[in-house]
Amino acid sequence: MSIRLIGLSLAAAGIATAQDPATADSIRELLNDPNSDVAKLAKQYAGKSGGNQLFYFPTRDEPATPRMWGLKYESVDFKSADGTALHGWFIPAKSKTPQTAKGTVVFSHGNTGSVGHHLGFCVWLAEAGYNVLLYDYRGFGKSGGSVDRRGMIDDVKAAFAYVRKRPDIDPEKLISYGHSLGGAQSVTALGESPVKGLRAIVIDGAFASYQAMARIIGGQLGASLVTDELSPRDFVKKLTPTPLLVVHGTRDEIVPVSQGKQLYEAAGEPKTLFEVKAGRHGTALSNDNGAYRKKMIEWLDGVMKG
Repeated sequence: MSIRLIGLSLAAAGIATAQDPATADSIRELLNDPNSDVAKLAKQYAGKSGGNQLFYFPTRDEPATPRMWGLKYESVDFKSADGTALHGWFIPAKSKTPQTAKGTVVFSHGNTGSVGHHLGFCVWLAEAGYNVLLYDYRGFGKSGGSVDRRGMIDDVKAAFAYVRKRPDIDPEKLISYGHSLGGAQSVTALGESPVKGLRAIVIDGAFASYQAMARIIGGQLGASLVTDELSPRDFVKKLTPTPLLVVHGTRDEIVPVSQGKQLYEAAGEPKTLFEVKAGRHGTALSNDNGAYRKKMIEWLDGVMKG
């Protein structure tokens, strides 16, 4: 029985018994008992940090392309620092040339599926006058390699290194935008290695700590299988003085809003918080006919003109 199967089995049991308080309490007690048979079995198979891999749910499919959204795009290939081949799409700003765009957004997606699953999070930026580079980390989509926390953070850096070398964009007008895991990884990557020309950082539904998320999902058992190395809470302060926008829905069912607020509180100035009432993990920016998308564009336009 694999550690992933153990985790998924416990999650399924939790969902199936959610309406039975007594059973739900029993499951929580099991997850919080580091000496239970399940805990011993999980540690035997996973080891101290084997649970790190449970954060990632990559696929190799391509369910959609920017063309399906009525946008021109270019397939691009570049390499991470260790030589891992990475794949992405470059979408030029609609109704503008790449050179005359307001800026270029590097979008880092969440932890499920391939890049084609995440177009709805960023194509509207091209319609608002921004170039967009979106890409798959190692182990996702058409990118090579296999998932790995250190390597995937380096992949974020590689995306910026690639876009800075493009002759058709202004390398002094770069923006980082990451959703969920992408936001967390971007904070760490940019905190470790500041990018010349980076004008703004946006994170949506990001978490502060890997262990905290493991504890939320899998109790003390989950936390015991995951390390907290390279967690964004340890790097967010280093983003200063680049303006930071933290977006988080109050009803986020995956990453509690407290995680986003923890990042916001730990960050230095200048910083802005959009706490979206009733926003869920994937809808904070799309709720109410995209009310917060408009606010984000206004924020970006202001930063880029400043």
